[in-house]
Amino acid sequence: MAEALMEAGAKVYCLDRLETPHQDFLNAKQNTASEFGGSLEYARLDVRNKTEVENTFSAIASQNKRLDGMVAAAGINHLQSALDHSQCALNDVMQINYNGVFNAATAAARQMFQHRQKGSILLIASMSGLIANKGMTSPVYNSSKAAVIQLSRCLAMEWGRHGIRVNSLCPGHIITPMVEQVFQKNPAAKATWESENMLGRLAIPEEFRGPVLFALSDASSFMTGSTLIVDGGHTAW
Repeated sequence: MAEALMEAGAKVYCLDRLETPHQDFLNAKQNTASEFGGSLEYARLDVRNKTEVENTFSAIASQNKRLDGMVAAAGINHLQSALDHSQCALNDVMQINYNGVFNAATAAARQMFQHRQKGSILLIASMSGLIANKGMTSPVYNSSKAAVIQLSRCLAMEWGRHGIRVNSLCPGHIITPMVEQVFQKNPAAKATWESENMLGRLAIPEEFRGPVLFALSDASSFMTGSTLIVDGGHTAW
C-alpha cells in the first residue's frame, strides 16, 4: 500500500517499531528516485506509546505544513481459545490492534486540524471483525478488529464536518507471515479458507493497492464512516 501511494506521487512515511526498516522497504525505496515522483521515508515508532505517536506525527506534518492521509495498519494476532487466553496476550493484542490504531488516528487528525486542512484516514480492520473465522481460534484478535470498524464510524462522525474522512478496510485472508503462523499451528486452515472463498484462493498484499489509493484520494471524496470489504466474497455467502 505504501508503494502504491508513493507511485502516485505521495511522500510516504512508513512507521514501525523495528530499529531498522525491513528489507522489503529498502527494496522499494531504491525504485523511488528513478521511477516515481513520490518518496518513501522510515521512522521508528511504537503505536502503543501515545506521546511518541503524537511527537512523530507532529514532526512529519511540520516538514511540509500538512498531513493529507494516514493508514493505520499495525496489528498482531494471537491464536488461543477464550478459556485459555492469557491476560498478557489479551493486553498485547488490544494495545496494538485497538489502542495503537486509536493513537495513530487521533494523532493524524490533530495535525490536520492544526494545519487547517482536509484529510483521509484509513483504518485497517479485517473481515475477522465481521465473522468468526473457521480454522482460526482467535477471539481477542477478531473482537479487536470489530472495535476498529466501530471506531472508524465514530471518528467519521466527529470529524466529518471538518473535512476529515475516516473509513475502515476489511481484507479477507492474505498470504502474509502472520497468516503463515496460523498454517503452522493448523495446517488444514489453508484448505478451509480457500474452500470458503468465492474465488477459491487467498489474497496477496498487492491486491490492496487499489483500495488504499481509492480511500486516500479524492476518488472517495463522498465516502466516510464506511467499511470497505475486500475478501474474495468470503463474507457474502
